[in-house]
Amino acid sequence: MAKDTKHNIDIVTEASFLDASALTIPMLQILKEDGSEHKGAKLPEFDQALAEKMFDTMQFIRILDERMIAAQRQGRISFYLASLGEEAASIGSAAALQDGDMIMGQYREQGALAYRGFSVEQFMNQLFSNAKDLGKGRQMPVHYGCAELNFMTISSPLGTQIPQATGYAFGQKMDKSGHCTLCYFGEGAASEGDFHAALNMASVYKVPVIFFCRNNGYAISTPSQGEQYGGDGIAPRGVGYGLKTIRVDGNDILAVLRATQLARKLAVEENEPVLIEAMSYRMAGHSTSDDPTGYRSREEEDGWRKKDPLARMQSWMINKGWLTEEQAESNLQEKKAAVLAALKKAEKVPAPSIDELINDVYDQPSEQLKAQLDELKAHIRKYPDAYPKTSGSID
Repeated sequence: MAKDTKHNIDIVTEASFLDASALTIPMLQILKEDGSEHKGAKLPEFDQALAEKMFDTMQFIRILDERMIAAQRQGRISFYLASLGEEAASIGSAAALQDGDMIMGQYREQGALAYRGFSVEQFMNQLFSNAKDLGKGRQMPVHYGCAELNFMTISSPLGTQIPQATGYAFGQKMDKSGHCTLCYFGEGAASEGDFHAALNMASVYKVPVIFFCRNNGYAISTPSQGEQYGGDGIAPRGVGYGLKTIRVDGNDILAVLRATQLARKLAVEENEPVLIEAMSYRMAGHSTSDDPTGYRSREEEDGWRKKDPLARMQSWMINKGWLTEEQAESNLQEKKAAVLAALKKAEKVPAPSIDELINDVYDQPSEQLKAQLDELKAHIRKYPDAYPKTSGSID
């Protein structure tokens, strides 16, 4: 067969077109839906302590989500985004990293942050935007960030973290830090131009980044199949851009752990960017502002409840002799009590000082910012009943 040596491609003499069937990527699964292991499956590197920490974090996030959805419905917080049904994707991948690796999330990765050590008090302070919030009350609820835990602050505009991850990983490569960046996003964000620019740049410059797509079936109310893309999901795009690519069962925490461990090795040791597509399902609404009954059926949801990642891991842990149903229930109740106690405490903490509004913009607040703050204080003095009380003085 003749070859175009300049472009390193084979030459053919008959026209033929490829379609999506030419590249159908399989899905890695280690745990079946009943929690049993596939015969002959290659397990990830783990021990009992790691398994227990992952399961403990999954339970905590499940309780946190359930309690905070209820708190929003009660009017105690303004907004919430749950990760119900997707806990294995974020927690299993975070467990494969080192603490020095950077994580850039979208807004459904509270599991990764909790695994790293973000406390229930820190979660609550952010959700209530109070004076103890690390972000000083400047972000919407669920837009977490923690420099100490190498977790980049979440941003609402869709997909902005994807090219940022490529750039940050480029810096890690230049510094020879031995660390990588893991970037989470949904399949809806993969329709943004930022996604394509980021993957192409990562491929060209060979940076240690792991792109982790949570394909949960819906971009708010838009179903993935038929309305978001016509091909075989997101994974083939990684191949198209020259990235090492794998698709995993996102409800199987062992498959996620295994894939991310291998991805980190490729990223750090070989400077190979990687794309992981985790197939999962969003059991809750997109947010507390969304009603999913308007665009999907109860039968569809019930079918996915049988694939519940928490129940799957619990069954596996019990089969291993590392857990009993009584212990699992007791642990769940302890976490529920801790979350409720932290909630009641955080909602009593006052809002950040109004003077904090102009800090952190420049090294020292400019005269223009000071003047704007004075105007704001005058406005609040005129309409005091329209604004919440703050710990700062407006006199």
